[in-house]
Amino acid sequence: MKVRIIAKLEIKPPNVVKPIVFEGLKVIDTAKRLAEKYYSQGADEIIYIDIVASLYQRQPMLKAMKDTAESIFVPFGVGGGIHSIEDIKQLIHNGADKVILNTYPLQHNPDIINEASKIFGSQAISINIEAKELYSTYQCYSDGGRIKSGKEVISWAKEVEKRGAGEIIIQAIDKDGLKKGFDLDLCKEVVESVNIPVVVTSGAGCLKDIKEVIEYAQPSAIAISSILHNDTTSIKEIKEYLTMNNIEVSV
Repeated sequence: MKVRIIAKLEIKPPNVVKPIVFEGLKVIDTAKRLAEKYYSQGADEIIYIDIVASLYQRQPMLKAMKDTAESIFVPFGVGGGIHSIEDIKQLIHNGADKVILNTYPLQHNPDIINEASKIFGSQAISINIEAKELYSTYQCYSDGGRIKSGKEVISWAKEVEKRGAGEIIIQAIDKDGLKKGFDLDLCKEVVESVNIPVVVTSGAGCLKDIKEVIEYAQPSAIAISSILHNDTTSIKEIKEYLTMNNIEVSV
C-alpha cells in the first residue's frame, strides 16, 4: 500500500498558525498561499482545520475555506466548528471533499457520524482524535486539547469505525509541534485497532521521524506541518527519501 503524504494547515482565521503542544500560536502565512505551495510540491491531500472554531463556539468560516479550496486540485479535508449535518453540507458544497470531526461527536452527539456517513458516504467522514497519555492510558480531548472527554482513545477509535467513519486522524497532544518524533506506540495501537485508514500526525522533526513511524505503525498516511512551514523539507523531498528507503508513496 502506498503511503499518502498530507500537508496539514491549522487555521486561526485568516492565518495558518502552528501551536506547540496545542499552545502558543505562531502565525505562518495565509492558507491559500500555503495550500498552493504544498499542492505544487506534490501533496496527496491537504487538510484544513480551524483549530479555534469549536473553542469559540462558532461555525466554520466558509469564505476563507472556499478561497483555499479553489486553488488546489487534490483531496481537501476541512474541520473545525462542525455541529450539524447542515454544516457538513455547506462545507462540501463550498469545496471540501471530506469533513473532519472531533468536538461535536466526542462531547455531544456521536450519532452525527452515523447520519453523516449515510448521507455523504464514509469516505467523506474523518474523525480527528486528540490523544493525551493519562494514568498509563490514552485519553481523548477536544477544543485544541483543552477539554477532557472521559473516553479512551482505542475504544473511541473502534466506536467511530462502527458508526461509519471512513478515516481516523490521530494526534498526540504531548508531541505536537515539538519536532522530536511521533508517539510510536500510540500510532501503532490505533492503526492495529481498526480496519479503516489511519492518518498519523504530530511530531515530525526530520525525514527519519517520518520513515520510523511508517515502518513501525504502518499508517495509511502522514500529515505534516511544522517542517513544511519552516522549509526544513518539502513534500517532494519527503517522497524521494521514502522511495529511497523502499517505502511506496504516490508520485
